[in-house]
Amino acid sequence: MIRAAKLEDRNDISVLLLQLGYPDTESFIKENMERLLADPNEELMVYEAEGRVIACISLHYIPQLGMRGDIASISYLVVDSSIRSKGIGKELEEFAAASAKKRGCISIQVHCHSRRIEAHKFYERQGFKEAPKYFSKRLTE
Repeated sequence: MIRAAKLEDRNDISVLLLQLGYPDTESFIKENMERLLADPNEELMVYEAEGRVIACISLHYIPQLGMRGDIASISYLVVDSSIRSKGIGKELEEFAAASAKKRGCISIQVHCHSRRIEAHKFYERQGFKEAPKYFSKRLTE
């Protein structure tokens, strides 16, 4: 079942983020989730099975100035490593794409680190194409 995330899900989400290589999120995840859940341009969804959160997706809607529609951006999509390749990620991505269409978005994008080879294959199966260069500047040390 896909549903909106609740603050009570934060421990399960922290475990999922650890599987993506983001340790120690417990100390700040509550504040980050409160901010995300309060922002109308953010959507944080979880996949729950048997009373347990086993996957999540974070979707951001980015208003555009020079285009007719907005852009949706997936920042985190993670399925528990013990149950990957069972269609849960596909369900979450398709849910996100449908949400983006409802909001009038013209595209959906995802930034996926170069080391995540299996994730690249997943996104390609979902119809994503590699886009032009992506630049990032670190603002904190």
